[in-house]
Parts: sequence; structure tokens; C-alpha cells
Amino acid sequence: MLAVRVRGIEPPTTAWKAVVLPLNHTREIFETKVILTFQHFWMPKCNIFILKFPQTCYTFAYAYFVDILVTIITTYLAFSNFLAGHIANLLPTPELEPLAKIEENKEETSLLPSLPSIFNTENIPDILLKNKEYQQASVVESSQNYTTNNPLEAIVNIFCTFTTPTSIRTTTGTGFFVHSDGVILTNAHVAQYLLLENTDLLGEAECLVRTGNPAKAEYHAELLYIPPTWVQKNASLIDAPLPTGTGERDYALLYVSKSVTNTPLPAHFPALAVDTSHLPITMRGQEVKAVGYPATDLIKHGANTPLLPKIATTSISELYTFGSNYADVFSIRGSNVGAEGSSGGPIVSKEGKVIGMIVTRGDDTTDGKGSLRAITLSHINSTIEEETRFSLEKNVSGNIENRSQIFAKTLAPFLTTLLSLELEN
Repeated sequence: MLAVRVRGIEPPTTAWKAVVLPLNHTREIFETKVILTFQHFWMPKCNIFILKFPQTCYTFAYAYFVDILVTIITTYLAFSNFLAGHIANLLPTPELEPLAKIEENKEETSLLPSLPSIFNTENIPDILLKNKEYQQASVVESSQNYTTNNPLEAIVNIFCTFTTPTSIRTTTGTGFFVHSDGVILTNAHVAQYLLLENTDLLGEAECLVRTGNPAKAEYHAELLYIPPTWVQKNASLIDAPLPTGTGERDYALLYVSKSVTNTPLPAHFPALAVDTSHLPITMRGQEVKAVGYPATDLIKHGANTPLLPKIATTSISELYTFGSNYADVFSIRGSNVGAEGSSGGPIVSKEGKVIGMIVTRGDDTTDGKGSLRAITLSHINSTIEEETRFSLEKNVSGNIENRSQIFAKTLAPFLTTLLSLELEN
């Protein structure tokens, strides 16, 4: 007998809502006689219904085997990159930008509540930092970014389906264009499923970028970047029944590769301007707009229900730090955007710039129903610079296709293996 289990990575959140639908023998029967099974819960990771056969608990021997296998893969990648680095050293390389040093601000930190950090910057994988080809692709001069003042034009719905002979899984999340060349910012717990598109662990996979009101499939996307630190820390929790977390480093970059109809892509996508400066404590109480594709109706009425974007005016209730000496996370008061499916949506300041991205559900007791938490764009900017040597602005412009291909060759196979090991057992 097949078992349906809910799994995720972080704490209660407005993240994905995955749907498992039975697949009948004909498409017509399937479309008219689908029975939906949902379990309401908040998860920032993926909120996916994992379909798998009954199995026994992990044994110590298996866990030990997995640790050894991961160590072997990590060592292999590091050695391969070492050889590639020595070969690349024979080629001319532009001078690299130094990593920015974060200035201490103890006075401001003391005024912010602290959240536990699970990352040690000394253990950040250096594969991309030492990969000459990746670094060369990143120093290409930034291309012009054409922005819009309307957040509803810039947000997208990331919709993935995984089809097996007996079921269809559907996951849905939000993202938004941060560069008019077609670069999308979303959550890592949303984007990680693109790592599984070339596997059959969840069935035949297809992830599409949908836009509009209601959301309509428009584009195919490729993974441009996902923090390997996030995947390493959270892969083992992909099957956890009670995941916990804070949303730290929970972000990823995608880029539009082609349209679903193979028609030419737009010359420019409607991107939102971002503000990566550190938020002052005076942001408490400031008015902001939350934007997303909440999936409440889809959950109630089925996967074919039209998915509508929503925008709400709310305010910041508190700021938190992971120990960076600056605000890394902030909470916002409840709104109708605060529902499953809105994870990855932007939080826009009164100046019209994105200052945060939705990652988890907030505290409804203190902030009202539909409250949310968002990681700051400054947190994304500083951590992506730690892992790639380049700012968020550099990472979303220039030769993005080439950089995506390098990421796919160097880190993606290792990260896919980490996720696959958890889903297979």
C-alpha cells in the first residue's frame, strides 16, 4: 500500500503547497474526476506530499554509509576543482573583487532580537570561489536593468508537476524578477525542485514559470544559483515530519531560458528594483507592501483552480539578526497575502524597492492572522557575496547563461545527490 507523507525543511511558513492527485487511465477522466487530498500545514521548505512505499527506520549503518558517500563526493569535487584551477591558472584572468568586510555595529545589534544561525562561514564550499571560469563569467560588466513600479507585473508563480503512473504531485510558490534580462529571485525551498528535474525520484518533472492574473504558464526556467550551504544543511530534513528553521540563506536565483510556446522572449522583463542596504531599527512600524500568489483557493478547490496574485499593505513589527550585526529577518503584520504559496514573494518599501522576501509564517498571536517573516535583501546580498565573491547585483546580470551552465556542471550534481539520497530512503 502506498503512503503519502508530508515533508519539509523549515518552520511553519507560507511556502509551497504541494498537491497529490490520482492519475486515471485517460486524461479526460483525470481532468473530471480528480480527488484532492490535502493536509493543511505551514512549511517554508517545500510543503510537498512525498509519495513512497512503507519503509523501516534509518539504521545507524545506513546513516554511516550516507556520511561516507557524501564525504567521497565532496572530496572528488574538491579534487576536480583543484585540477581545473591549476589548468585555468595558465589562462589570463581579470583581477577579482575582494570580499566585502562587514563592519561591526554592536550598538545596533544589541537593539535587535537574535535568531540562532546554523551556518559557519568558515565551512562555506569554495568550489565557485576557486572556479576561474565562474569568476570570469561574474566579472562581465552588468547589463542595464529596466524596472517597473508595479509589483504585480514583476511577480511570478513557480509551478512544478511530478507525474507517475499513479499520481501527480503539484507544488506552487512565488518569485519575482530582479533583473529585466529574466532573472528571478525566489526561495531555496522552492527552487530546489529544479535540481530534481533530471531525476525520476518524484516522477516525470516539469517546472514552469507562470505570470498574470490568473497565473498562466509562460516560460521555462533554469537554476542560476542556490546556496550550497543551504542545501547541505537542509537536505537531511527534506523528509522530516516536523521541520524547523528560520529561513536563513533560504533564497535562489532562476533565469528564464525559453517560452513554453518557443516564441521569442521579451526584450525586457518587468523587474523590481531592490534595496540591499542594511535596514535601520527605525523600520519598525514602517508601512510596506506584501505581494504573492497565495494558494488558499487552489488548496480548497483543486490544482486547476485559477491562481490569483494579491498585494496587501501592512507594516513591519520587528527586526531580527542572525548575528551579522544587522537586520537579517523582519516580521510583518497579518494580511491576505499571508497564506501558503506566497513564499518567495517580495516585500516592498514605501520607496518602491524590495527590502525583503517572504520565507516563513510569522506569529499570528502577536501580529495577527496571516503574519509573515521575510529575509532582508541585505542578508541575501552579504551571504551570496560570501559564497560567490560577487554581490547580488553582479550575480543577476552579465553572462547569466554561462554562469548557470558552470553551476550545473560543478555544484548541481553534488546537491542533487544530497537530495536524492534522502528521497530514495
